Amino acid sequence: MSFVFPPMINPAISETGKSPLTRGTSSPKGRAGSPNMDVVARMNNLGVACLESNDHAEAEQCFHRALNKAKSLTCFNDNDSLLPKTSCDEISKSLYIYQRGEYDEGMHTFCRPLNIDTRTTSSSETLDYYTVAATVLYNLGHLHIRIDQDSKASDFFTKALAIFQWNINKLSCSVNEIAILHNIGHIRYRSGRYEEAIESYTDALRECRVQERGIDIAATLNCLGVLHFHMPSGETDKAMTYYTESLQLRTSLLGNDHCDVATTLNNIGRIHYMKAKYDDALSLYREALRIRRLLLGNDHLDVAATIYNAGQTYHQLGSLEKAMTLYEEFLKITKAKLGDKHRDVAIMLKCMAQVHHERKEYTDAIRLYEEALSVGRAALGQLHPEVACTLNKMGNLYYEKGDYDEAIRVYQEGLEVERAVLDSFHPNITVTLTNIGQIYKLRGQYHDALVLYKEAVKVQRRYLSDSHPKIAVTLTSIALIHYQNRNYKKALKVYQDVLRIRRDAYGDVHVDVASTLNSIGLVLFKMELHSLAMQSFMEGLRIRKHLLGDCHRDVAIILYNIATIHLETGAEDEAMSFYHQTLYVERAALGLEHSDVVLTLQHIAQVYQQRGELTDALLYFYEALDIQRRTLGSTHVAVAETLNNIGNVHMQSGDAQEVMKAFTEALRIFHLNGKPDDELNVSGFNFYSLAKLHPECAALA
Repeated sequence: MSFVFPPMINPAISETGKSPLTRGTSSPKGRAGSPNMDVVARMNNLGVACLESNDHAEAEQCFHRALNKAKSLTCFNDNDSLLPKTSCDEISKSLYIYQRGEYDEGMHTFCRPLNIDTRTTSSSETLDYYTVAATVLYNLGHLHIRIDQDSKASDFFTKALAIFQWNINKLSCSVNEIAILHNIGHIRYRSGRYEEAIESYTDALRECRVQERGIDIAATLNCLGVLHFHMPSGETDKAMTYYTESLQLRTSLLGNDHCDVATTLNNIGRIHYMKAKYDDALSLYREALRIRRLLLGNDHLDVAATIYNAGQTYHQLGSLEKAMTLYEEFLKITKAKLGDKHRDVAIMLKCMAQVHHERKEYTDAIRLYEEALSVGRAALGQLHPEVACTLNKMGNLYYEKGDYDEAIRVYQEGLEVERAVLDSFHPNITVTLTNIGQIYKLRGQYHDALVLYKEAVKVQRRYLSDSHPKIAVTLTSIALIHYQNRNYKKALKVYQDVLRIRRDAYGDVHVDVASTLNSIGLVLFKMELHSLAMQSFMEGLRIRKHLLGDCHRDVAIILYNIATIHLETGAEDEAMSFYHQTLYVERAALGLEHSDVVLTLQHIAQVYQQRGELTDALLYFYEALDIQRRTLGSTHVAVAETLNNIGNVHMQSGDAQEVMKAFTEALRIFHLNGKPDDELNVSGFNFYSLAKLHPECAALA
């Protein structure tokens, strides 16, 4: 549909030498107040009635008949080329819950079509082409929004804006510039074009302030806050500035108990949530929920939105019972309002599954994840980011259960979906690749793990800088695999890259820098470069003590590694000094019966045994044994292993009776655990090892 529009030309003379039409001038056939324009207005108003009753096809016919009639009453030439060209992607299917129409975050400020008032109260109040055309085009924009044709809607709103700006009688026009700008901005927002949307709303705010329209100023400020909140960079401080001013205006103009006030309170709560200020967020959500329940009732979708937010906040605080109560209420409302096969039903089922997941209630968690997956596929199709997210949650659960086959199957299914619907360098793809790689690493399938980790790094480098800390995390996994494969040169090279990245990102004094130095020390130790290893460990120790204090588990880990180097180089007294420091820190940081304490007691005992100080060796072995029996039970295989060591010490001292006693008990426990007789080590002295690492992985110790 083309429409008539006067070219903007020199008001004195046109390019053809004829007198031009001026702004606000109508043709003789379309003169002000003509009955023909009244007919156009009535066609428009009939279209509005059809649109409000959801008869979209009839509404479209009415609006186009009105537009064609208006065109026939003017002498303007059809020329769309004079209008600004617009483009708008259709609404994204992966946008955040609020960016769809079901819930209000204050973006639907001018969302109704407009009637044209055919009544005039004075000779100056007349209908002209500008009033009619701008209004009809505006209504066509709303029609296409309702049928999810955002690109066409954007074109109609842009044309309405262009005609409105030509109209010299703006005050007589049904539609206004602020409303048009809001709708253009909202379409841009829905398609994820945030910066362009900010431009539209900023223009609207400027016009609001010129016209001193307080309510519209507040609404536009709120919209700008929403946009900055959703910016990829997360401009929460800017968002808070806009929200705060909007809230002040709304409470002063509307009072405390108003839906718009509740909307802004809800939006501010989301900022506090993003900043992990959960108590502040809950306070605002409670007030927003009170107002919404009061004004909208308990079963309104906006009530559900705030219930969802409060539930998420309780979830983050670890108040799982309160979170689950709110999740169940949200689910009840959304099923009643949106149906059983809606994407938000799937999202909530996933949230409820996560609560069971965190409680280790795996059966209930799997049941809800599977239901969420089924609903999500029904609502969104097989290929959708939400489907991939649920699959990855299920993969995490199977991983925690130790069901690696099922975890890999689900992760790979999620990866296929992500590759189909996301950019090839999307961060979620990296997460899934590394999850699968972690399982391969645990299984000792190092080649397969390396392939995935290297692909993950390749993806990361497409959306991050080469020196981003997240790349360092993935490189650390690669380095650890090289370390476990005993390919120490490659491991060292990758760890050095990690160290460079982390120092560039964080400076020299940071926990991640200390962690990398410890990992480098381990590699250098394996390469028998003991002096360099010691330097790396000592620098890591200095940083950890500075940042974490003297009594921290990570400090104990490096102390232990330093002790081991001293032992390897024959400095036994220095080794024992550091082992005892390790034991002191572990007891202070972890408690007297922690597994790390047991391990250190055993290593000290082994060093005493190696030195021939057998009484001291037995003292530390028996202390370790007592802790193991209390914490693991008297028939645990680790108890048998310690009894085996005790038997070897007694054998070394020539006490045959104690040897037989220790070995007999060790064998009995081995048998109970299904171990063969040769599990008993009668001759070997496993004096020490450098296997005492951080529980997650050596490279992060």
